[in-house]
Amino acid sequence: MSEWHLQADAKFTVGQKSEAGVKPDNEDAIGIRIPDGSLLSNKGAVAIIADGVSAAEAGKEASETCVRNFLYDYYSTPDTWGVKKSTTKVLTALNRWLYGQGRHYIDAGKGYVSTMSCIIFKSQTATIFHVGDSRIYRLRGEEFEQLTRDHTTYISDQQSYLARAMGLDVNLDVDCRTLDIEAGDIFFLSTDGIHDFVKDRDIRNVLKNAINPDQSDLETLCQQLIELALSNNSNDNLSCQIVRVDSLPKQDVNDVTQKLTELPFPPYLDVGMTLDGYKIEKEIHASNRSQLYRVRDTETDKILTMKTPSVNYDDDPAYIERFIMESWIGSRINNPHVVKVVESSRRKSCLYYLTEFVEGITLERWINEHPKPHIEEALYIFEQIVKGVRAFHRKETLHQDLKPGNIMLDRNGEAKIIDFGSCHARGIAEIASPIEQDGILGTAGYSSPETVLEFKSNIRSEVFSLGVILYEMLTGQEPYHGKLNTCRSKSAYMKLKYTPTYEHNPLVPFWIDGAIQKALSFDPQNRHQDVSELLYEVQHPNPKYKRQNTTALVENNPVVFWQLLSLALFIAFCVALYF
Repeated sequence: MSEWHLQADAKFTVGQKSEAGVKPDNEDAIGIRIPDGSLLSNKGAVAIIADGVSAAEAGKEASETCVRNFLYDYYSTPDTWGVKKSTTKVLTALNRWLYGQGRHYIDAGKGYVSTMSCIIFKSQTATIFHVGDSRIYRLRGEEFEQLTRDHTTYISDQQSYLARAMGLDVNLDVDCRTLDIEAGDIFFLSTDGIHDFVKDRDIRNVLKNAINPDQSDLETLCQQLIELALSNNSNDNLSCQIVRVDSLPKQDVNDVTQKLTELPFPPYLDVGMTLDGYKIEKEIHASNRSQLYRVRDTETDKILTMKTPSVNYDDDPAYIERFIMESWIGSRINNPHVVKVVESSRRKSCLYYLTEFVEGITLERWINEHPKPHIEEALYIFEQIVKGVRAFHRKETLHQDLKPGNIMLDRNGEAKIIDFGSCHARGIAEIASPIEQDGILGTAGYSSPETVLEFKSNIRSEVFSLGVILYEMLTGQEPYHGKLNTCRSKSAYMKLKYTPTYEHNPLVPFWIDGAIQKALSFDPQNRHQDVSELLYEVQHPNPKYKRQNTTALVENNPVVFWQLLSLALFIAFCVALYF
C-alpha cells in the first residue's frame, strides 16, 4: 500500500558525549534516534539523556534501561497515537518496571532510580518530557533558555535530594511541554556533572559555534563542555547532547500535489470491466465524492468492495490526501464491528482501495423497517456499534461521521461501521501539511454543536452522535424534531426542545431515555465521558433518570402518566384479589 502521507524532510545535525569523569563508573546514558521516511513523519526524531542516581544500587542499570527501552518502545507504538499518548504509555510502563525492580532493595528510595529528559521532534513541533535534574536548553539566535526545571528539594546550601525520578515511586509525575521549533534552533541536553559546574553564559558561548550550518562536528563542542566542567572540578559523570535543526518539513502545495498524484485516478468503470484483476459486478453507491463497487477477485473468486475517488477532485490535493488516509486508517483497526480493509498483493495501476464485502442492509434501512423495535434488539445492535467506535478511539482516532447510513448490518444481524472518509487520527494530525482541509466533514444532523460551530471534535462529540443514532433506532424519529440539520448558531441550538423517546415509543424505559438525553446535551461537559459510559447507562437502570423523567412525564403528558399509573394500580389490585 502507498504511504498515505507526505515524507518528512526534516534534517538534523547531532553530537553527543558521555564520560565517567573522576568517578570509577559512568552511570549516565544517552541516545539519539533519527529514523528515515514515514517513521520520521509519524513518530519524529528523539534525543534522550538519563542520569542514574548515585545513591541507588542500580543507577547505571536504570539510566541505561530508560534510554534503551524508550528508544525501542516509543517507535513501536501505533502511528495513529500522538506524541504525548505514545510517550506517556511508554514512560508509565518503564517507571513501573524500574520501581518493581527497585522493590528488591531494602532501603527506600534506592534501587533502579534515574533522571530522564527527552525531546521529540515531530514536524514543526518539539515535545519535552522531563523528570529529575538533567536539563534541556535551547539556543535561538542570542536567546539561551533553560526549558526544564530541576525536581530538586534543597534542605540547606550543602544538602539536597531528588524529589522526582524514574523508578522512585509507583506513580510517575512527568513535566511535559510542547513548543514550536525553527530551522537553526540548537537544543542542548546535559546531566548535572556539566551544568552544575559550567555557567550558562559559558555553555551558550560554546553552543554559538554550532550556529554555523557548516559546523558539522558537534561532538567536538560536547567534548569542550566536558573539559570545561572538569576544569571547574566537576566530581560527577559528564554527559551532553547537541541537536541542531537544519531544516523542517515545509513543502509547497505543488510539491505535495506531485507526490499525492503518483497514482492516477481510475478510468470510468462499468459492470463487466476488470481493473487489476478485480471484475466489476455491481455499482453499490455513487456520489459526487466517490464510488463503491462490488467486485470479484478473478484469482481467488472472493467478493470484495472497491472504493474509488471521484474524478471531480482529481486536481484537489486535500481530497486526494484524505482519500489515501482513509485506507491507511482503516487498515490499522482490527475489530469485528469495523469493516476490514483488504490489502492487495498486486501492484495498483490507479487510486482505489478494497474492503471486505458486507452482505446486508444499512442501519438507516433497518430503522425505516423497524419504527418501534424490540428494545432488546435495538440495544444488541447499539452495543456492537459502540464496540466498533471504541476500536477507533483506542487508536486515538475519531470517526467523525457516525450515522445510520455508515453502519451495515450483515445477514446475521452483526453491525459493522464503514467509511473512513471523515476520520481524524491524532498522531497523523500532528504532522504539518500545507494543504487546507475541509472544516466539518461529518453530517450536521448527527454532529455535536461544537463540531458544527467550532469545527472541534472529541470523544464526547462521538457520544452525541451515538445518542442521535440510538434515539432514531428506538423511535424511528430524529431527535429535536429533525432540526439539528439546520442549526448553525448557538442560539439556534438553544431554541430546540427535547422530546423524550417514550413519547414516540412507550416501550422505552425512563432510564434509557435519561441516558440518551444526557448524551444529547449541547454542553459536552454534561455528556458521558466516553462511549463505554453511555453503553453502561443504557444497559443498567439508573434510578436518578427514573425520578427525573417521571416528573417530566407528569408535567409534559399528564394523561399518559395517569393512564400508566391506573394500569399499574389495576394490575396490583388484580394480583391482590387473586391471592
